[in-house]
Amino acid sequence: MSGAEEAVASPCIKLCVIDEPTGLCAGCFRTLDEIAAWIELSAVARRAVLDQLAGRRALHGAAIAQRQAAHAER
Repeated sequence: MSGAEEAVASPCIKLCVIDEPTGLCAGCFRTLDEIAAWIELSAVARRAVLDQLAGRRALHGAAIAQRQAAHAER
């Protein structure tokens, strides 16, 4: 199996809640479209999604965590 054909694991951490302001999953930072398409994406396309997640986490992670905490307190 070549590098491009290797299996690419899902980044899902079983915290599946979409943050409305960003449209990102609070657990894995993927969009609903990316989550829905994951099973059909090629390894290359999956890696392209994975490459974006750290940036999304850095940009939106703190705000998403704050909103999740505020929601949990209700």
